[in-house]
Amino acid sequence: MSLRKSRAASWMIPRPAAAGDQMLSLQHCLLVLIRAFALLWLGANTCLAQGTIVNFQRVLDDKAGREQSDVAALDRGETVVKLLPGPDKREIALCGMIRLQTPAEIFLQSFQENMARKSSPAILEIGNFSNPPSLEDLQGLTIEDRDIEDLRQCVVGDCRLKLSAIMIARLQKEVDWASSNYRDQVTQLLKQMLLDYLRDYQARGDAALIQYDDKDRAIRLADEQRQLLSVSTYDSLVNFAEAPKETSKPELTEIQTAFVWSKIKFGLKPVIAINHIKIYRRAQKLGAQILIVSKQIYANHYFDSSLALTAFLNIPGPNPGSYLFYENRSRVDGLAGPFGRIKRGIVEDAAMAGLKSVLSQSQARLNNRALNAFDTRPAAVEQNVGRWKFRKLHLFLLVWIIIVVMFIVMCPYSAKSIIVKRHIQG
Repeated sequence: MSLRKSRAASWMIPRPAAAGDQMLSLQHCLLVLIRAFALLWLGANTCLAQGTIVNFQRVLDDKAGREQSDVAALDRGETVVKLLPGPDKREIALCGMIRLQTPAEIFLQSFQENMARKSSPAILEIGNFSNPPSLEDLQGLTIEDRDIEDLRQCVVGDCRLKLSAIMIARLQKEVDWASSNYRDQVTQLLKQMLLDYLRDYQARGDAALIQYDDKDRAIRLADEQRQLLSVSTYDSLVNFAEAPKETSKPELTEIQTAFVWSKIKFGLKPVIAINHIKIYRRAQKLGAQILIVSKQIYANHYFDSSLALTAFLNIPGPNPGSYLFYENRSRVDGLAGPFGRIKRGIVEDAAMAGLKSVLSQSQARLNNRALNAFDTRPAAVEQNVGRWKFRKLHLFLLVWIIIVVMFIVMCPYSAKSIIVKRHIQG
């Protein structure tokens, strides 16, 4: 079995440490990154589904490639993480699962409370768009000086920021680059264009999604999101019933929609992104089913598209419990070139290790919060001990993918050769 097939077909298994001073140094850097970014979570996506263990297994069989031992491992309290196949060479797709002792409603409440809260050093700036959105919503957003200078030479097919052809044309036409306040002009125009784009998207839906024209090959975000959704577990989760033969299910009702902008620290280039978050709820005999879907509708660097889903399931039976299933699919523009396959493999392995670490830590925090739900300790102490971090899951994965890509690109050639050699040898 090839390395690629082995990695795509197996749950995450820790690899032994490599030898050599340079390799140990590189491993140390990666471990530091894992520990640092294990504190993050953008979890802009959550899905709560409930049913029998048989139906749960069928959902996993559908697109997550479940193995016989998966549910048993979860019941033992283990964290399982898996690499998922993707149809595009730019795509990084993975999922993770944990067993929890936490009610669904508390999970949902925590998600809603922390949806646009700046709770990590990696989140430089963040905010919600109001309804209807206005320029005031972007008052706290700043544009990097480097990005502004890059826009001076920006043309269709050759731009260092992800923009549409219309946006690029407006920047060259409406900004007086010879003026002393050109930076302010660029900042205001970018904010206005993002606002106009969001309003158009709210009015027309996916038909209004941007086409990135910064490179020779244009990227139509509507096509990207459609492809990500089609290969995801979304349909299986939406149609998940309490019993395998159940044909009549209560309606899935949208209870909240939100548009969140953020500026996230990604090394040399902070990323400005806008995410569309939808929360759905379905009443069932076993409890509420909640589906939260988050899709990225804009990013100015690195990401061509990103989609995340999470399923939170209450499973009855002799050993009842709750299970969290998280799936993330992101397409990154830094995985091309002659070493694309090797870079992809390194990024995938690192992302899986990072996700497993974060899920394990969150499992402990969430179960601790459930155990202390009726504790008499002060509220502030309870929040510090048991505050949920699922909101940051999506952010963690995006940060981690980019950090590893940058690490590979920027490390010295000799060190890169060691990484490649070790990766090929397994």
